[in-house]
Amino acid sequence: MARCCACAGPDEDRARAQLAALTGAPARPGSAPAALIDGEPGHASGPFTLDGLTAVGEVTLHNRSDLLAALAAAGAAAPAGCPDGELLLRCWARLGAAGIRAAEGMFVLIVVDGADLVLIRDQVGARTVFYARADGCWAASTSLRSLRHWPALGTGLNLAAVRSFLTFAYLPGEETLLRGVLEALPGRILRLAADGSATQEPYWEPSDALALRGGLPAGELTAGEHPDGRLGPEAYASRLRTLLEDATRCRLPQDESVAVLLSGGVDSSLVTALAAKLHTRPVHTYSISFGDELPNELGYSGLVAEHCGTRHRILTVSGEQVAARLADTVALLDSPVGDPLTVPNLMLAEAVAGDGLRVSLNGEGGDPVFGGPKNLPMLVHELHRDDPSPGARAEAYLRSYRKCYQDLPVLLTPEALRALAGEPHPERFVAPYLRPGAMQSLLNQLLHCNLRTKGAHHILTKVERLTASQGVQGRSPLFDRRVIDHAFATPPRWKLNGTVEKWVLKEAVRDLLPDTVTDRPKSGMRVPVQKWLRGPLHELSGDLLLGDRARQRGLLRPDTVRTWMRGEGTLLPRQGGKLWLVLTLELWLRAYDL
Repeated sequence: MARCCACAGPDEDRARAQLAALTGAPARPGSAPAALIDGEPGHASGPFTLDGLTAVGEVTLHNRSDLLAALAAAGAAAPAGCPDGELLLRCWARLGAAGIRAAEGMFVLIVVDGADLVLIRDQVGARTVFYARADGCWAASTSLRSLRHWPALGTGLNLAAVRSFLTFAYLPGEETLLRGVLEALPGRILRLAADGSATQEPYWEPSDALALRGGLPAGELTAGEHPDGRLGPEAYASRLRTLLEDATRCRLPQDESVAVLLSGGVDSSLVTALAAKLHTRPVHTYSISFGDELPNELGYSGLVAEHCGTRHRILTVSGEQVAARLADTVALLDSPVGDPLTVPNLMLAEAVAGDGLRVSLNGEGGDPVFGGPKNLPMLVHELHRDDPSPGARAEAYLRSYRKCYQDLPVLLTPEALRALAGEPHPERFVAPYLRPGAMQSLLNQLLHCNLRTKGAHHILTKVERLTASQGVQGRSPLFDRRVIDHAFATPPRWKLNGTVEKWVLKEAVRDLLPDTVTDRPKSGMRVPVQKWLRGPLHELSGDLLLGDRARQRGLLRPDTVRTWMRGEGTLLPRQGGKLWLVLTLELWLRAYDL
């Protein structure tokens, strides 16, 4: 699906022609080299013009009143009813980076500034934009497929990105699977200049400097302060509760019912409880079942739904449904995500849309922001590691993903391995976060890495693309910028308190939920991947992964794939997750004609 696209270069006629080729729209003489095509209903914006700037984008703002007040204070009042995209453009044109930093929401704005393009992506990465350069012009689009079909762009498969995907189960940074096409990073303002140069200005990055000083921003809170000036845990929990309520309130739709995806874990449960407390319209909750024979969290989700008085619905997902819909689901994603919940996530979005709801809240963000269980292996490793080199921690982090990183020597063909010999290593995506910089404590370094890699390039982009395909907006209160700032300003001992994970988050909402939910250990949703691959997906997997097209591509060794399909080749039964990864990759490559 083509979404928002823009093109610019030193030759305006050429730029207009490039954009016409990219979008299929006619090149109108004298028009600005920007266009908006097939945008998602409800948040596609533009084109807008202001002070010689032309902009298109996908913009949903949660704090319009704050931004309108900031513009008015600067003597640049905006019409109260102007669209979100126009309001964000005015903030950029009048207030610069400070105006973007003040915005809370889900947004990408593509600004044509003369012969330059300026790409602005929201702080945490809820929406995405891609860019490339060809024939003297820059082009940017919120659709990777649009750039794929740009005739001027001679592209192909980016082999280094294949290795990254097999390592992480998503692409953790700027690279895409298309050679020469990059993804703009969140919290950055990227200027693509007419001379071919690209410069980026970070406008937001979390920091734990306040946590090291043992305090919160001046004037924010005094309750719970100790006589010596240090803040106790009660102060952090109290402030977090206020921020969580604000983050949820501003994401609730006006005068409409709202959906919440309720797994039964503490994160989605607290969002459900806050929505039920704050919203004046009915709250609908949705849970997934993979059958009664598997361990599940339905007892907890049902308990929360009854406790909060929601209209609860359980959606049963079968292996046959997953097999029938996997290819189409993968094709909706700009970059593949090796998450077996993609089809269930899409079916949930369909259920929400079918019930007439347009906004769906979720509990995503609790683990990468407040310290979930995936950090424990790294913390244990740090206690015992005897290699002090800077790369040792990054290497351990890659191994902790437990995907295909350690299998690459036997999974990739000798030809692919030789071609990768001179390519940058996947460590480059995580190493900068795993040493003192914006974060000083090890736990915060791990959380920062999770936020900037998995949060922006897996969790949020998956939620946005799959929900938007059904005309639903998926909103994540725990990824609110102010909540994140507070989380990193909270001393690590109140996030991981002994063996209690996300302690401050649980304490902040303890009065809203039953103790059996708040104090339950993290279990996660058991997805029957092995069962699906032995059953309804078995024949499809064999045809795709061992067929002529996959062999001709020359990426994967058929003997390794066969070994995994037989359930052999690893000490622990993890072949299912690895096969899911390579199957997802194959389906995505076919969807993009690679």
